[in-house]
Amino acid sequence: MMTVAEALQEAVRQLQPVADRPRLEAEILLAHHLGCERSRLLLRDREPLEKAEEFFAMIQRRCAHEPIEYITGTVSFYGEEFFIAPGALIPRPETEILVEEAAVLIRERGIGRIAEIGVGSGAISVTLAKLFPRLEIVATDISPEALAVARENLRRFGVEDRITLQETSLLEGVDPSRVEMIVSNPPYVAQGCELEPNVARYEPHRALFAPGDGTELLRQIVDLASELEVPAVCEMGYDQREPMEAYFREKGIENYRFYRDLAGLDRGFVLMEDGKFIKK
Repeated sequence: MMTVAEALQEAVRQLQPVADRPRLEAEILLAHHLGCERSRLLLRDREPLEKAEEFFAMIQRRCAHEPIEYITGTVSFYGEEFFIAPGALIPRPETEILVEEAAVLIRERGIGRIAEIGVGSGAISVTLAKLFPRLEIVATDISPEALAVARENLRRFGVEDRITLQETSLLEGVDPSRVEMIVSNPPYVAQGCELEPNVARYEPHRALFAPGDGTELLRQIVDLASELEVPAVCEMGYDQREPMEAYFREKGIENYRFYRDLAGLDRGFVLMEDGKFIKK
């Protein structure tokens, strides 16, 4: 029977053509298979690997470019482990910056009720609910599959009583009195844009792509924030600053700023930061 060390070596070999860090991914999948921490693998390297066929079935899924997060059913976000499954977009590290930007406004302005448009896995809403124990959130999504994933994360983190999930587009049917701020990581990838195989083949396209140049939903969120006269924090594509600035000028909105990710790329915008909309 193959040992743990031998299985790890073979898994690394198989993952080399598809993974940037094949050993790390092999260790993550092997630790998941064994139900232990990665740090414990070295202590078990001479053990025979039970149910090796199940482990290598996971390796084959990864070799077919399936995201490792879907294989393990977990994703790290803001220092926590969230449940994830196909049907919900996998949270990215850059979205943690959106959480931080939203947290600044909530803290400085004493905001008690927010709305998240496109809740997906629920990572943003759950994280904000954990950061602010008195915060109430209504979170919408058009995808029942994504809402099922979000519902499980609400249960796991014990915030079901403060986050209301609603299957709807944007904020249709949401009581405006429940919205003191909008947060969103909406679909913003332009139609026809080529994505990596692990994204294009497995992640939900309606959580990724927006019509035309990808800014349609971003503009709709700006319109909603302007109509409700509430602040908004919204993620966007690195190349969408220019069209969004043009839209702000078109709408006569001056009170906005853009924020960048850790790579220095434009990654989102904040509306109404100082407390009111300034329109020409």
